[in-house]
Amino acid sequence: MASSIDSAYARFPSLAGKTVLITGGATGIGAAFVEHFFDQGAKVAFFDIDTDAGEALADQLGADLAEGRYRPMFLRVDLTDIDALKKGIADVRSALGPIGVLVNNAANDKRHKIEDVTPESYDAGIAVNIRHQFFAAQAVIDDMKQLGSGSIINLGSVSWMLKNGNYPVYVTAKSGVQGMTRGLARDLGPFNIRVNTLVPGWVMTDKQKRLWLDDAGRRAIKEGQCIDAELMPEHLARAALFLASDDSRMMTAQDVIVDGGWA
Repeated sequence: MASSIDSAYARFPSLAGKTVLITGGATGIGAAFVEHFFDQGAKVAFFDIDTDAGEALADQLGADLAEGRYRPMFLRVDLTDIDALKKGIADVRSALGPIGVLVNNAANDKRHKIEDVTPESYDAGIAVNIRHQFFAAQAVIDDMKQLGSGSIINLGSVSWMLKNGNYPVYVTAKSGVQGMTRGLARDLGPFNIRVNTLVPGWVMTDKQKRLWLDDAGRRAIKEGQCIDAELMPEHLARAALFLASDDSRMMTAQDVIVDGGWA
């Protein structure tokens, strides 16, 4: 397919031919990551539990490959199943070579009340929002050591910074992502592996508009953001490209906030 990405945006030559793994890549922010890394000539693999959307995206991008682009590889993987996650990563490695970039994107910001949380739902929320990020990072370390460098990008959230309510387990997990990033960055820095947190504000995905965005939410965005414009998935994708590229080679253990100036 012809790229829909503005040709005026920056190109990152260091991403061409690099194997990039994106979790939760079938829809929303993740789909923007897939499209933008694909457009840079990376060898993109992505995981999701939405098989229909994942296959459709891979087919769409792979329908008419331009020179220097590789058909994206989609695998249905339930990231809360760590054995399945590890197998998926091994399958990507076998097909595309050692993984040089990991984008830990998958999450679920389902609303829930404090009084409704059970030990089981708490564990499920942690599993879908932070646990898989750690084990995905663990599983690609040897690839990056082999390559002599790597970039791990963990998706956080400004939700806990803004003291948002109505999803206490989610904000617990997302605040933990930034601590995990800093610890991993220290341990992996000697191997030239960089670890950063990409921190979105309220991104206007189809899901957010359908489930959560109402008049009160629009007012909150207008009052909270410094920039009076919708925050879109591609704004996160452009930041991820920079963090993944050699242009940011001395950036690690950082929180890169893309929220229109809200937090």
